[in-house]
Amino acid sequence: MPPPLSENALVRRIAIQGLTPERLQAAAPDLLDLSHARRLVGHVLHHGHDDLAVRDFSRARVASLGARFHVPSLAVVERRRSPRDGFVKYLFRLADGAQIEAVRIPLFDTKYVVCVSSQVGCALGCVFCATGRMGFVRDLEPWEIVEQVRTIRREADRPVRGVVFMGMGEPLLNYEGVIAAAYAMSDPSSLAIAKKAITISTAGVVPAIRRFTDEGHDFRLAVSLTAGTHEKRRALMPIERKWPIEELIESVRAYATATGNRVTLEYVAIAGVNCGADDATALAALLRGISIRFNLIEVNDAGGEFSPPDAAELAAFRDALQVLGQPIVRRYSGGKDVQAACGMLAATSDGGQLLG
Repeated sequence: MPPPLSENALVRRIAIQGLTPERLQAAAPDLLDLSHARRLVGHVLHHGHDDLAVRDFSRARVASLGARFHVPSLAVVERRRSPRDGFVKYLFRLADGAQIEAVRIPLFDTKYVVCVSSQVGCALGCVFCATGRMGFVRDLEPWEIVEQVRTIRREADRPVRGVVFMGMGEPLLNYEGVIAAAYAMSDPSSLAIAKKAITISTAGVVPAIRRFTDEGHDFRLAVSLTAGTHEKRRALMPIERKWPIEELIESVRAYATATGNRVTLEYVAIAGVNCGADDATALAALLRGISIRFNLIEVNDAGGEFSPPDAAELAAFRDALQVLGQPIVRRYSGGKDVQAACGMLAATSDGGQLLG
């Protein structure tokens, strides 16, 4: 279940987009029963209306609801489409002037997945990530996360069938907001995105992984690994200093055991840094006995400090990784020409085909 509304939320107008029908009804039991709440959520999220005027709701009810709830929006600064692969990067401006990005990802010419941001900036400082170089500004509220998807969905020419929390920020450092947003998006009255089609990614916030496991959420978990040893990972991902790789893998093992799910491990491949035979050996020892899906993602560094491995280095690394005995996938990271690929989001507006 999503976290309960805070006391602060109950003394100011609440954004509909961040609520499940159950939470909406609980916030206004004198105005809505559960069926009314489902209709209101469907009116705003499923049908995309920006008002509270549900058909057959009286004017008095709509006015009373308006005193407690609203349907805020995010300003779309621009949309940039990659002419290479059709990825579209959205630049949004928030009410406080901060900016975030989300990416519309085409799949099989039949549907879209949306990569959403969960924070403005990021505190983790992974050296290969543009967002990490921004520093941390603030968490996004649940509605600000859901509204990214709602906005993109309203403009899409095919259905949005999945969401990945892999945009700006560390999702599990905004745990309450991310879980609330995921439940709001997955509700059948709302955007109706299957829970198994929502992936929450983390750089390794171990206490939050354990909490996620204990609470038994049905959303998928992905963990950014990027190295097989403490020393190498610490140089690339400063979070390693707080939660060492052995502790991280213990939490991943516990999650896999508790859920029976194959855990997605994301590995940013960097030429000459983490793609050697010694890296594969370290990974095999570290991951033994865990059911995983190993995603290889070639680094995208607009600053030019890091380069992706060439074809020969990557092929040799993939061959060495066969010792894992687990699925190894070279994950396509699209939208590079519009700065929309993994690790490139930094709320910028240059490059690509500008859409209306």
